[in-house]
Amino acid sequence: MDTLRRQEFVKVVKDFTSMASIYLSDDVEAAIRDIAARENIPMARTMYDCILQDLSLAREMKRPICQDTGVIQYFADVGTGFPYLDDIGEVLRDAAVAATLETPLRPNVVEPLGEHNTGNNAGYGAPYIEYDLVPGSTDLRLRMYMAGGGCSLPGRSKVLMPLEGVKGIKDFVYRTIVDWGVNACPPLCIGIGLGTCAATSAMLSKKALLRPIGTHSEYPEVAKLEDELKEGLNSLGIAPLGFGGSNSVLSVNIEAAAHHPATLGVGITTGCWATRKGEIVIHKDLSYEIISHAHALENC
Repeated sequence: MDTLRRQEFVKVVKDFTSMASIYLSDDVEAAIRDIAARENIPMARTMYDCILQDLSLAREMKRPICQDTGVIQYFADVGTGFPYLDDIGEVLRDAAVAATLETPLRPNVVEPLGEHNTGNNAGYGAPYIEYDLVPGSTDLRLRMYMAGGGCSLPGRSKVLMPLEGVKGIKDFVYRTIVDWGVNACPPLCIGIGLGTCAATSAMLSKKALLRPIGTHSEYPEVAKLEDELKEGLNSLGIAPLGFGGSNSVLSVNIEAAAHHPATLGVGITTGCWATRKGEIVIHKDLSYEIISHAHALENC
């Protein structure tokens, strides 16, 4: 990859990363505005007014929505025909560093156990990158998530006995949000993963969180569980920002995989009201389409 093409590739990802820290994705902002418009409790309405003012100021000042800009995570669906496959890792790292310095983003990355802050959001395993190969494609579909401290605290993964079934899943999710959800600045985006072990369930929960609000699982039983959990979690009334209101969540998305008959893995990932995520498709000529922020970019 020649120097000019590399610089162009880094700039595309850097600008995309920076944008997602300043503007909420279309689905998250629409969900917040909807839930705010339906709120009748005076204190909750005041909190939603603060949230909406924050969105307006971030847009006006071109500054991140929240001071905690998280640890940057990239999920790359890479076409086997994408010509720069070998360069993706270094490009994403350079883009994260550039976005940190230029946006600016708060440097959050500290090295394992030593707690030394690297100062640029890059370090051992940071930014985090997850790859999936897409046969026959020449595109790079890149999803980005900024994992903040508060919204990462409720993250849990556990393997249940299979006979615990749907009730066990619900109990695990409810206990997690009741105990820890207020730390994550609700209303929350909830991602849940179902699989065989703790590791696969945790990763599926993160991918579920990145799915657009309003979409449902392709499996009818799982889609039904999404609706049931959303209704149950909303009844907790911990939002907005833990001050109490009519709802608790913006979304509940579940990604499920076939599992071993002797185990039922469950993972949960939470995103705060300011769930900073984005999706971009980069073509082989480095032209691109930003999928997640069409409305936001029209109005910026």
